Amino acid sequence: MLADYETHLRTSNNKRGRPFAEKSVRSYVKAARALDQWLTAGGTDQRSDFTVCDTATLNQFFRAYFDSHDQGGTAAQQRNMRALFSWLEDEYDHAHPWRDKRFHRYAAPTGVRPQTLSHEFIEDLLRVTGNGAPRIRDEARTRDHAIIRVLTEGLRAEELLSLRLDHLHLADGLLGPVTPLKEARASGEGRIIALQPKTVVAIQRYLRARDAHKRAGEPWLWLGLNNRPRLKYSGLYRMVRRRTEEANYTSVHPHQFRHTMVDDLLSGGVAEGDVMQMAGWKSREMLNRYAADMASTRAVSAVKRMGDRY
Repeated sequence: MLADYETHLRTSNNKRGRPFAEKSVRSYVKAARALDQWLTAGGTDQRSDFTVCDTATLNQFFRAYFDSHDQGGTAAQQRNMRALFSWLEDEYDHAHPWRDKRFHRYAAPTGVRPQTLSHEFIEDLLRVTGNGAPRIRDEARTRDHAIIRVLTEGLRAEELLSLRLDHLHLADGLLGPVTPLKEARASGEGRIIALQPKTVVAIQRYLRARDAHKRAGEPWLWLGLNNRPRLKYSGLYRMVRRRTEEANYTSVHPHQFRHTMVDDLLSGGVAEGDVMQMAGWKSREMLNRYAADMASTRAVSAVKRMGDRY
């Protein structure tokens, strides 16, 4: 049943009439697998038969999940699992728990501020990957340094991993158009990223190392190490975690670089509308959320720069 569900996700469209993004497929399947494992651990003999899950059983699962995770994680798990029960309703005429008034919902937490990375942390992370030294010939350090540099430009993980060679316009210091996400993808919208000079140099050095890769003819920019194919999510997350530990820090999430980019631009005096354009946002709600973490620091710095007002 789990395999059939995954096939359904990969061969059907979402409610907006577009194929499910690979990231969504993985999230939905992961949520279904967590439920499957919980059912098995509970001693049921119905492994992967999700039709045994009535509202009461699912409420028990989410409470157990909440006890071992946080509020936001449980809310996300509910959101990702809803597609499973919509599929069960269509294929097996299984009652949809989300339509039951007895179903216990977990709301996403509000007012959560994304954590901004310090300049010291990013500098140390760049240092352990060679700090852009021209004599560094190590494949892993050259690639990882370039990836971290591109992460500081504010790309989402999916956007970074989807980059192709034809997205590079290094002579102009530009990258793009970056593949848009969700609603923007249907309209073909994209955005151009203005690269920092050191990011351009890091990519150029990586490209020289990439030429020796067995799969150098592939269109994707980021390739795996030791002649492995295209870099994927798990490889990106493992790389960031490994380099973070090498720099003697606790692990961070790649998306935190995006939060940091927003703070860097706002602190540098870039207009909010331009920050939204660089980040690929149409709503100020996202800007407000991402900018919240360091808002007080930016305000204090701005006032201090004024000096004596009287």
